Amino acid sequence: MSISAAARLAFLFAAASGFTATALGAFAAHALKARLPEAALGWVETGVRYQFFHTAALLAAAMWLLYGAPSLVVWSSWAFMLGIVLFSGSLYLMAFTGFRGVAFLTPVGGIAFLIGWALLFAAAWQAGVR
Repeated sequence: MSISAAARLAFLFAAASGFTATALGAFAAHALKARLPEAALGWVETGVRYQFFHTAALLAAAMWLLYGAPSLVVWSSWAFMLGIVLFSGSLYLMAFTGFRGVAFLTPVGGIAFLIGWALLFAAAWQAGVR
């Protein structure tokens, strides 16, 4: 995948992710507050919070990709996207359906987030950003 294609994908994913996190956060705070158990609301809040943080990181990576970032930034972007889907997605699925069979995906998503940050650090180091 070329850098420009990776940047485009990262921007598209980040825009969709930001929209989704905003919608889910507002929906949970207003429409679901009386309908979901407290634990489920907590899962949604945690999912939204981590989704926003990593959407912002993905946007930063996408911006860097536009300006000739090291290929490690492409991998970092993939890790952030995977983390959003697995970490936040599994929390949302558990909160909205009660199905806990996906609980094992939450820490896998967390590991993807950590990998994304480590790759971003390595890319900064490789590029001489100190």
